[in-house]
Amino acid sequence: MKILLLNAGSSSLKFELTEMKNEKVLIKGSCEKIGSKSSFIKWKTAQKSIKEKNIYLNNHKEAFDFIKNLLLGKNFDKTFEENTIKLKDLSEISAIGHRIVHGGKYFKNARLIDEDVIKKIQELTELAPLHNQAGLNVIFLCRKLFGNSIPQVAVFDTSFYFDMPPKAYMYGIPYEYHKKYGIRKYGFHGTSHKFVSRECAKIMNEDIKNLKIISCHLGNGSSITAVNKGKAIDTSMGFTPLDGVIMGTRCGALDSSVITFIEEKEKLKPKEINEILNKKSGLLGISGVSNDDREIMKSIKSGNDRAILAHDMMDYQIIKYIGAYSAAMNGLDALIFTAGIGENQWIHREVICESLSFMGLKIDKTLNKEKILGETGEISDKSSKIKVFVISTNEELMIARETVKQLNPKNSEKEKEKEKEREKDNVGVYSPSPSQ
Repeated sequence: MKILLLNAGSSSLKFELTEMKNEKVLIKGSCEKIGSKSSFIKWKTAQKSIKEKNIYLNNHKEAFDFIKNLLLGKNFDKTFEENTIKLKDLSEISAIGHRIVHGGKYFKNARLIDEDVIKKIQELTELAPLHNQAGLNVIFLCRKLFGNSIPQVAVFDTSFYFDMPPKAYMYGIPYEYHKKYGIRKYGFHGTSHKFVSRECAKIMNEDIKNLKIISCHLGNGSSITAVNKGKAIDTSMGFTPLDGVIMGTRCGALDSSVITFIEEKEKLKPKEINEILNKKSGLLGISGVSNDDREIMKSIKSGNDRAILAHDMMDYQIIKYIGAYSAAMNGLDALIFTAGIGENQWIHREVICESLSFMGLKIDKTLNKEKILGETGEISDKSSKIKVFVISTNEELMIARETVKQLNPKNSEKEKEKEKEREKDNVGVYSPSPSQ
């Protein structure tokens, strides 16, 4: 069974074709800078090196058409022919799995896409305008190409946080705004946190229901998630991905009065302040160098004080979240580092873990330096009371697995029924238990 995975961003379209029998990736790649004259596509097959082709992609449709031709090996330069897989026919694809960023209060699990699912994704577009709309556009493109012959499944980034307790997801604002507009903490990177927490349990040879885990997804976008007994009980990102720790270009948690103060002083409109907080802040705004941690690292070596400050701020904030979530779970069994920075920048892991020595956490510095370039493994010292792991995330594989689950008609129908019950009971809106 071959599953095609599609992950649409505002100006990108990632894809992967996986043979689920052995979970082998046949081809994966990404169309980048869609709509720009500098757009390009890069891809890699199972045994071949990464290939890159500069090509003007005006929109997601053109990117999708290129991916289709790439899978079929059609109209291709001889230079790149060995890097295609050449499906005989698109009917070889059994299903399509889509990463959809926002599932709101509706989707606790993945869902087979039907008109009701599309309607709800559309409704949630105002909470993730760039991503949800891009995802919908690609769903429609797939329908046009495949018709109804190939099932499509939506896998939601927010689903992992659906069961967070109200005390963790509610904000201290008038309750009416939660009721009217659905304002609450939704959390993001859920697919990644779910994957690595389950991989962690496998490595430890433990039932995840017996573990307290903190997962640190650190990259250009970063989030920390507390996982207790296999369920997310809190996470650093909130109503949007802006909240939490300082990131590449996002400010992270911020006193809201700072926003109104800057707006008034600089005579800015909401759209302009939103641009500053999301695209001009974070590591870029503090360092003045780059949003790329590797560039900041180079600048630190040359003695740039602002670059040093940016790193200090990021590590300090991550340490605070780990400490807070350990307290919230009344203990910690395992700490995970994943994603671009988490998997590759050993210096951050060392700084963070050394500050947690009071918890009995200790890393093996040699192992820590060795675990880079996507290598999974344990980096904790044998004497450490808490296990520490670097685990290479694989959101695509998680999406593929969730897609296969939904191909079982019983699973899909069960989820539909559960959704109807949740909507009827107004689940997602806080109602206190008798003890409260």
